[in-house]
Amino acid sequence: VQLVESGGGLVQAGGSLRVSCAASGSIATISSMRWYRQAPGKERELVASISTDDSTNYADSVKGRFTISRDNAKNTMYLQMNSLKPEDTAVYLCYAYILPLGRGWNNFWGQGTQVTVSS
Repeated sequence: VQLVESGGGLVQAGGSLRVSCAASGSIATISSMRWYRQAPGKERELVASISTDDSTNYADSVKGRFTISRDNAKNTMYLQMNSLKPEDTAVYLCYAYILPLGRGWNNFWGQGTQVTVSS
């Protein structure tokens, strides 16, 4: 099982980006999924989470600007980021709690995708 992020890049302040996280491998089911971010010299920060019933939570710093969603048929999670600010610049990492086929529940992380917002 692996998670692969995509969609990061460079954008001007006020712009938008959508990052994706695709889970692949022998997966029985995926429970909660989350987006984290980590900027240089800062601790990893939980940005948004989504549960199996599509209930969501957001960090105060991104409420009203970011939207998390998931497509269970594709084992994919998305983060739509609007009204981006320079302080949103970070590596964005996805996390999922997954039950692989024939194994127990476990935590999985992606490798991260860089999002850079220029002023």
